[in-house]
Amino acid sequence: MKSKPILYIKAGCPWCREARSFFSEQGIEVDVMDVNESASTYQRMIAVSDQTKTPTFEFEDFVVADFDVEEFVEELDQRPDIKEALGLVMVDEDDY
Repeated sequence: MKSKPILYIKAGCPWCREARSFFSEQGIEVDVMDVNESASTYQRMIAVSDQTKTPTFEFEDFVVADFDVEEFVEELDQRPDIKEALGLVMVDEDDY
């Protein structure tokens, strides 16, 4: 069984709300981790992404840090293997 993607967020972050909405609309189940609630979660996000901003998405070896949905889709388009693993056939970035 593959691990679930992790979405690192900070409460009140508008880009984090947008990302959560996007994943929900796409039917992608993510583990949402608020980095302000746990020092170890914050340190984990820094370790995988080399930065401190949210939202940050982690799935297998695919990490997208400090993104808006359009940037995420652009990164995802470069990784058809991850797109397939997430169950996304088509993502139209013009919708976001």
